[in-house]
Amino acid sequence: MAQILRVALIQSHLHWENPEQNRKMFGEKIDTISEDVDLVVLPEMFTSGFTMEPGHIDPSEGKKTVEWMQRLAKQKNTAVIGSIVFQENGNQFNRLFFVEPSGKYSTYDKKHTFTLAGEDKVYEAGKQKLIVEYRGFKICPLICYDLRFPVWARNVEDYDVLIYVANWPKPRIEAWDTLLKARAIENMAYCIGVNRTGLDDLQHEYPGHSAVYDELGKQIAYSDQEEILYVTLDKNQIESTRKKLRFLEDRDNFSWKE
Repeated sequence: MAQILRVALIQSHLHWENPEQNRKMFGEKIDTISEDVDLVVLPEMFTSGFTMEPGHIDPSEGKKTVEWMQRLAKQKNTAVIGSIVFQENGNQFNRLFFVEPSGKYSTYDKKHTFTLAGEDKVYEAGKQKLIVEYRGFKICPLICYDLRFPVWARNVEDYDVLIYVANWPKPRIEAWDTLLKARAIENMAYCIGVNRTGLDDLQHEYPGHSAVYDELGKQIAYSDQEEILYVTLDKNQIESTRKKLRFLEDRDNFSWKE
């Protein structure tokens, strides 16, 4: 029996520190999706852009966005994933939500906060990796700067899909392209990267380059335009490749500490 996961990647500009406007924009984009999809992937901090001023975002906006994601997931019968500025117990997080059609959701807090921009000074770093089992696939979602750290993405859980949501700027886009492909190859999994486009209010430019690679590093989707990309992932293909090429069985065993 075929096991497939149909994914829509939404590559878009973002309205700076304006959750309401971004929800409206992404809602309109999702409404244009006419084909059946199982998963919709949005960029990092999709309601605000990559702001280092979380105080500019009203604390109530986090809950509003999660409820918005739940409504969309139910209406479209698809999971929705993306990260937002989220406040909890007086702390700020760059928190990813994986929201399923049932309304159930899982969360992941960005482990590697981006020190070059001072993200580590204003957002709490996550400590737990997330693996979501959804429609027959094991999915590992991560955020932007996490891409540079292969140990964190290391496939010890035998996941099928690795996802990075990002605000990755133009000056370092070659690293984004290269590392997405590398993460797919070394983990023998589909690797999805969803980046934003356009200029933010700090005049950082984002060129897109959202892409999907298969378990051997073949690029099966790519765009540098503002658009929705569609891709179908085949779990049987992963299993067949891993059975033939048993590279994951030869991985080194080690542990790491904070």
